[in-house]
Parts: sequence; C-alpha cells; structure tokens
Amino acid sequence: MSRSLALFLALLLPACGLLPKNVDREDQKNWSASKFYSEAKTELTDGNYGGAIKLFESLEARYPYGRYAQQAQIEVAYAHYKDNEKASAIAAADRFIKLHPNHANVDYAYYLRGLANFNDDLGVMGIVTEMISGQDMSERDPKASRESFENFKELVTRFPNSKYTPDALLRMKYLVNMVAMLEVHVARYYMRRGAYVAAVNRAQIALKDYPQTPATEEALFIMVQAYDALAMNDLRDDADRVMRQNFPNSRYLSDLVTADKPWWRFW
Repeated sequence: MSRSLALFLALLLPACGLLPKNVDREDQKNWSASKFYSEAKTELTDGNYGGAIKLFESLEARYPYGRYAQQAQIEVAYAHYKDNEKASAIAAADRFIKLHPNHANVDYAYYLRGLANFNDDLGVMGIVTEMISGQDMSERDPKASRESFENFKELVTRFPNSKYTPDALLRMKYLVNMVAMLEVHVARYYMRRGAYVAAVNRAQIALKDYPQTPATEEALFIMVQAYDALAMNDLRDDADRVMRQNFPNSRYLSDLVTADKPWWRFW
C-alpha cells in the first residue's frame, strides 16, 4: 500500500463517524416493540435524529397499538423539533393531540408545538439585523410568535397544573414584549422614512394591543414626534401629556431637552 493511499484511508475512517448512522438493519424483523423503542431512544440521545425518527416510525408501523406506539408518536415530534424540522414537529404534535386527546402526556404535545413556533422567530436581535440591512420592516410578519403565544395559551388554559405551564407563562410574556417591540421598531423605521401616519398607526398598535409592555414608552415618544411632524398639535399634546404622566422619569424627557427645541424633536 502506498503512503498516499494509507494517509487517505487514515483520514477517511474518522470522517465516517460523522455520517448518519444506518438504522436499517436486517435483524429488525425480529425486534419487539420495546427493542425498537430502546434503539430509537439511543439514536435520539446520540443526536441521530433522522435515524431515531425512522425507528420510531418503524415501531408504530409494526406495532400500531399499545403504549410504545403512542410514546413513539410524541417522540417523533420531539426528534423533528431537535432536528430543526419545525413544520414536521408541529404536524406530529398535532397528530398526537388529535389521536390521544386524553393521554396523560398530551400537555407535552401542546408545549412542544409552542416551542416549535417559538424558536421559528428571529427574535428582537433578528429584527435589528433586518433593519440594519435595510429590509422593509413592514414586510416582516410575526406569525410564528403569535401562533406560539396561542399554543402556550391553550396549554396554560387546558392544563393549568401542568409542569410545563410555568415555563409557558414566561415564554408568553416574552412573546408579548417581543411582538410589541416589533411594532415599535417598524414605527421607528417609518419615522426615519418620513412616513409619519404609518408610524402613528404602528405605535398605536403597540399601545392598544400590547399595553403595559416595555414598548409603551417608546411608542408614546414616537407618537409625539409623528404628530408634531404632521402639525397635529392637539394630538401631539395629548400624547405628550400621557407620556409625562406614565413615564415622568423617561430618558426621552430627561436626556433630550435642549434650549432651542422641544424634547420630542429628536430625529
């Protein structure tokens, strides 16, 4: 064997371990339901999510009834979620809920569905990145965030004592704040473009649909600016009064005051 060939084989063998493991083995025809399940769980633990999914699906096909088949269905949803196949995870969770609405672990299916939608959104940092890149923020639709919120809300409503409910509540709070901030980011974007009516509309959405969130302060600030730019002085003064009442220590009030112009003329 030449030295170059030996070196090639030496490099090739470790790389083989990086390839997906083949789980289609001849002896599967003699496997019991518990054997399928344990092998699938091993693949899942090892991070071979595609292999785990195939084994769970084979288990259900061979043994469609009983607790192993039911557990395999929810494990498939989890494996798809871990494999970043969000749509497949949601579909599998929905299927489990439909087939087993009274299952002891159906609350987990609702939770997993919410997680899949939750992680499908870019979050606030993704929004900021889009703004820096110059993308039109009005084109961004926080559909996944709203769907995730509804998923978690259904879990919390149906299963208030579920062990997943406390985490779901925290995620719901985060989602509300994030969607409210998205509206404010879009409003700010419109302000920079001089689209003052559009800026007011988006700021009003943040105020009306997501009250008592951190976005409220800047939403009011943008409304004061936009109304001033539109020469709608009465509405500007109303927004100014509401902001002073609710945020007397706002940085927009304290940091932006100058001797030659009102505090709201910042842009």
